[in-house]
Amino acid sequence: MAERLIGVDVGGTKVSVAVIDGGRLSEPTLRHTELSDADALVEQLVDAIEAAGDADAVGVGIPSVIDWATGTARSSVNIPLQGVALRGLLGDRLGVPVFVDNDATVAALAESYDDDLQPIASSLVMITVGTGVGGGIVIGGKIYRGRTGAAPELGHIIVGADLRDGAPPKPARFPDPHSLEYLAAGRALDRLGTERGIGDGHAVVDAAFAGDEAAVECLRIVGERLGVGIANCILLFDPELVVIGGGVSLAGELLLEPARRAAARFVIPGVGTETRIELARYGPTAGVRGAALLAKLELEIDRGAAAPVVPARVSATGSGNVAEQRA
Repeated sequence: MAERLIGVDVGGTKVSVAVIDGGRLSEPTLRHTELSDADALVEQLVDAIEAAGDADAVGVGIPSVIDWATGTARSSVNIPLQGVALRGLLGDRLGVPVFVDNDATVAALAESYDDDLQPIASSLVMITVGTGVGGGIVIGGKIYRGRTGAAPELGHIIVGADLRDGAPPKPARFPDPHSLEYLAAGRALDRLGTERGIGDGHAVVDAAFAGDEAAVECLRIVGERLGVGIANCILLFDPELVVIGGGVSLAGELLLEPARRAAARFVIPGVGTETRIELARYGPTAGVRGAALLAKLELEIDRGAAAPVVPARVSATGSGNVAEQRA
């Protein structure tokens, strides 16, 4: 019997809820996020899920470091859920299995499957470039979470430190000024655009599409910084696919081409020969789609179903291939 699964994507400004029924994702419903306190937000999530109808399981993506075993937010960004055992609270209220994971991780899960919910890559790294930088890793159709569920915090990898006198001092706060998030997220694009009199990141992207050279240069700078982070991911995982999503990715090839070129410069020969670097396919629906898919896959694991069958790797072609960019 086909399962009915509800996905919830919780952000700092909106909560998105959608249903996978008969293998297809419904149109998401949106509401402004309740930020007054944890109790109010949990109540809002319960109401939003119940409004979506009955479900066999619920998946929730939140911008937090998650303890996977308990579904508790160990630290939380922009929403009042730090220390909240969300999986247990929602499960008790709704009476169905609930699974909670990081929002970028569930977006990566969405990007690793096609519209028919079949896996498309043996290994995928997703980097989400928005206000901050997040990430997710999917290997063999399954999420890689690390030992405690916190992996991967790709936005906090160091890409620009001066190490001549040893490691730099501990940052006063995060993100570290040498990190991928500080140097390549939307706020970095805001800074570059403001310095050049263009405006914020949205204005930079608009101006770049209109042919403004200074705006194109801003995207080149951010793209090349992103490319250093991509190179690190390729050297670590040799993935089949690196996917770039998030609001800044709306710049498309103006961001991606300099990222590919920079990544190719820092990947040693023989690594990444079959890695493609592409834009995310699902845009703003990736989070809610991935949350519903999380519910599906974890429910199958709980029921003892076999792991997903991932297609065999084939030689990659096209301009997204790192080896071609190096040539």
